[in-house]
Amino acid sequence: MKFLANMTKEQVDACFNRDSILALADAALKTEPPHVTQHKAPYSEGGPHDFYSNGDFWWPNPDTADGLPFVQRDGETNPGNFIAHRVSMRTMRTCVANLAAAYHITKDEKYAEKAVEFLATFFLNPETKMNPHLLYAQAIPGVCAGRGIGIIDTLHLIDVPVAIERIKNAAAMATDVYNGLKQWFVDYLHWISTHPQGIEEMNHFNNHGVCWNVQAAMFAKFTQNEEMMALCRKRYKEVYLPDQMHVDGTFPGELKRTKPYNYSCFTVDNMVNICHILSTEADNLWAFCLDDGRGIKKAVEYITPFMFNIDSWPYHKDVQYFDEFPAAMPFLLFAGVAFGNEDYLKLWTELAKKPQGDEMRRNIAIRQPYIWFC
Repeated sequence: MKFLANMTKEQVDACFNRDSILALADAALKTEPPHVTQHKAPYSEGGPHDFYSNGDFWWPNPDTADGLPFVQRDGETNPGNFIAHRVSMRTMRTCVANLAAAYHITKDEKYAEKAVEFLATFFLNPETKMNPHLLYAQAIPGVCAGRGIGIIDTLHLIDVPVAIERIKNAAAMATDVYNGLKQWFVDYLHWISTHPQGIEEMNHFNNHGVCWNVQAAMFAKFTQNEEMMALCRKRYKEVYLPDQMHVDGTFPGELKRTKPYNYSCFTVDNMVNICHILSTEADNLWAFCLDDGRGIKKAVEYITPFMFNIDSWPYHKDVQYFDEFPAAMPFLLFAGVAFGNEDYLKLWTELAKKPQGDEMRRNIAIRQPYIWFC
């Protein structure tokens, strides 16, 4: 769906500052491509090509000499956790997305060439590639080597197939590179949809299940896996809406947690991503709703007033980072266009100019929305 065609020139100019996009891409030109083999995780049971991370809310045990086993402090992020592989992935994703956006705007091959360098380094080169699985993600030292909920760590990869498609016809994108990238996502999609950790995440009751669906949908779309795309649509309609959303548009499973505002926004953002990725003229998820009215429009209508005025939030404040919100979450932009809502678009443009802290960046899957619209 070519959403830019649905926007006026004034809206496009307000929502997407081309000078800023080019500045970000020019910075990426000077950035050394990151990869997982740069950083060895001290607790990892995997090899140098295996992605590793720690569970966010797990801390060294104060009652043992070696700090093991780690203990949970729900909602409180441990700043000492190993996050280097996450940072490498996010840096790669952001640079590739910005470079792809700049290439689309200028058709300058230097941007596509650098994007391909990032992609080949992270996914394909034998010395530096990441293996297509997440066996060791969100591990808990002294407790487990990895967990199904760690699959949420690759949510940031959903920008990457979109970026690849934007530079697909560039001279720098050789056929073997394009096919190799597609095969990596074929392999990763197979892993998250067949491995016990992937199945566990798929069936998770809160935003983790939603985020599994976002990834599966995007990777299936990129690899032309129509069967998986159909499954993702089915789960959106028959699992996430009826089981997670209340009739008032809230997500009770998120409201019970230590960061109800953050998680509510996060869930809506990713439900919107599902609608954007999977909607077709024949099956428009933007318009779909259950018999009692539950649908994505209801969810956006509920949460958006608290984006305009966070002080009106009726539930308890998040245990961390509440004062840094609201953030420029892409659901405002996507929903603003899908529903023709100028207020959503205006809020997006205002928040996009606001500094975004690391917690915000960590919880926003799409960093360069321009490539999703062009």
